[in-house]
Amino acid sequence: NHAEPRRLTGGPREVWSRPTKTPAAPIIPPPHHHCNGLLASRQRRPQISLSPPCAAVVERSKKMAASNLEGVLLGMGNPLLDISAVVDEAFLAKYDVKPNNAILAEDKHLPMYDELSSKENVEYIAGGATQNSIRVAQWMLQTPGATSYMGCIGKDKYGEEMKSAAKAAGVTAHYYEDEAAPTGTCAVCVVGGERSLIANLSAANCYKSEHLKKPENWALVEKAKYIYIAGFFLTVSPESIQLVAEHAAANNKVFLMNLSAPFICEFFRDAQEKVLPYADYIFGNETEARIFSKVRGWETENVEEIALKISQLPLASGKQKRIAVITQGADPVVVAEDGKVKTFPVILLPKEKLVDTNGAGDAFVGGFLSQLVQGKSIEDCVKAGCYAANVIIQQSGCTYPEKPDFN
Repeated sequence: NHAEPRRLTGGPREVWSRPTKTPAAPIIPPPHHHCNGLLASRQRRPQISLSPPCAAVVERSKKMAASNLEGVLLGMGNPLLDISAVVDEAFLAKYDVKPNNAILAEDKHLPMYDELSSKENVEYIAGGATQNSIRVAQWMLQTPGATSYMGCIGKDKYGEEMKSAAKAAGVTAHYYEDEAAPTGTCAVCVVGGERSLIANLSAANCYKSEHLKKPENWALVEKAKYIYIAGFFLTVSPESIQLVAEHAAANNKVFLMNLSAPFICEFFRDAQEKVLPYADYIFGNETEARIFSKVRGWETENVEEIALKISQLPLASGKQKRIAVITQGADPVVVAEDGKVKTFPVILLPKEKLVDTNGAGDAFVGGFLSQLVQGKSIEDCVKAGCYAANVIIQQSGCTYPEKPDFN
């Protein structure tokens, strides 16, 4: 009559039952039997009502999350004020500018800035590739002070606008202010939604590693767990890049770089080769990837093959692996990791909704970083990157609505 109870498992709940040959009267296990609590709870299950957490608890958990993210992401680059206007192909031809390209200004381009400024539809937007990515990451994170940024501006009206824009975005910006050079500008010529960029670096070209080494600025490096630098900064301060890259390797931090433009891959190869071994992540678009491949004599234009080769480039001491992330406009994003390639579809946008592509690549990186710093999967990072890019190409320049709508 004291047959052992047997356990019937039918999903997450376990049910205790008796063998079929049991007396009519219930058998009560002896005191302290391991079933006691279970049987008792079956006989009188109380009604539990869960009240929502009080406002103080929610606020406390938000503050804890915010404190964990404070200063988590640092960017260094060339802060430029975008002077953006819609132009025609004749304007590009006049200044010898190719569609959808990014170059540094030469003397022949200098009159362009005044001509753009005189156009009725001109807009002034705080820009520069790395600064764009950091601003977008900050917007996606919605945690003031989660990101920080360094670069060089002039002591002028445009410089003041840059400082105001960074503060409004919630980015902790420590600018080096050059006494002589004016704040850098970037002519953004929009034709049919596609953008051509001509950067007149001016003050942005004057950044010095001495600024980085100052205790109050190096503190941003110390605090950051992720450091992102676009390839454009290789033309300005390779010494600064090397300092933070070595710091990241020595302190098990994540260092990320971007190929940024074909001319960087072609004409700044030596500086690029020196720092890429430290990069845990390398971003780029399909045009940059193909030039990168051509310069190295890889004899392939296949973006998936190139991404794989980039991911397998030599690593600096202390680095475990590298992930290459290549965007292709409306075509799928290519990610190479651990000897394998995955592709992820982008969010397609009807042509009539496209305003301009200025900042799309920067926004993709910003969205990607916003999830990476929270420990999310590569798939989530790419989704966030695609979301951010999709938002930005529906706006003029690298601008965005008040809050993101990303889940």
